[in-house]
Amino acid sequence: MNKKILITGAGGFIGSHLTELLVKEGFDVKAFVHYNSKNNWGWLENSEVKDKIEVISGDIRDYDSVYNALQECNAVFHLAALIGIPYSYVSPKAYIETNITGTYNVLQASKELGIEQVLVTSTSETYGTAQYVPIDEKHPMVGQSPYSASKISADQLTISYYRSFNLPVKIVRPFNTYGPRQSARAIIPTVISQILSGKKTIKLGNLSPTRDLTFVKDTCKGFLEIYRCNKLFGEVTNIGMKNEITVGDLVNKIARLLHVDLEIVTEEQRVRPENSEVERLFCDNNKLITNTNWNPDYDLDSGLADTIEWLKINIEAYKTNIYNV
Repeated sequence: MNKKILITGAGGFIGSHLTELLVKEGFDVKAFVHYNSKNNWGWLENSEVKDKIEVISGDIRDYDSVYNALQECNAVFHLAALIGIPYSYVSPKAYIETNITGTYNVLQASKELGIEQVLVTSTSETYGTAQYVPIDEKHPMVGQSPYSASKISADQLTISYYRSFNLPVKIVRPFNTYGPRQSARAIIPTVISQILSGKKTIKLGNLSPTRDLTFVKDTCKGFLEIYRCNKLFGEVTNIGMKNEITVGDLVNKIARLLHVDLEIVTEEQRVRPENSEVERLFCDNNKLITNTNWNPDYDLDSGLADTIEWLKINIEAYKTNIYNV
């Protein structure tokens, strides 16, 4: 492709899978990972593409780090963010500094360096509880948590750079992504890891909300298709399956796949504040399908099966006795 791409948050869950996909597709990838004293590259540490990428350690909150990492790049996929909703109740300021200031750094540096495409990662949490379904890109945005408010702010800042400076931005808005390498704070690895550790009684939060779940490899294909599209500049594009399932039904499905009978206990610390819980997310993916060649490879059963097999091998990475905020 002869295109050099910077991926921020490349050592994370979606970022590591996206890094691997772009390398396989022939791109020259620079992976921006969070600086740490151990020089650990997150999920890229043992990746099959580890020797085929340039890894840069830095901090998305630091403009100089971002500007220097973007040197000689054609495009940037910006995924670096704080994403845990419960921790956003503990430290809202951390989300402002990482998600808003971090996005500013990417936008401003891209503007200064003349980057050809800037893909900024949003989230379906920006919609809040569905006011109508399926949720298209025109749905109102409602900040029901400090996390979602920070992402709404980052999205609006991104659009302002398109309108004010003609920066070639695209906002990618995935609904709930799942799969190998996902943090224990997410519902699917929480359930699977508790079961695999031998628990017959598992601790969860609210079981009634619905979610639209996309396997991580299909989400990454969506990023690539949006990048390749010659439209969608200055716009938001959803990635999702146009399908919804309640958390309770999801847990039961996982239990059936693992051939176990479960007792579910509601643990208060896992329940969001009443007005902060997003009760329903159900994606309208028509814009993505109409404008790109995106076609998912995984349904929920096959995606869960792959996730379970990965977790069986990597269960030691999960502390199932501790609630991961």
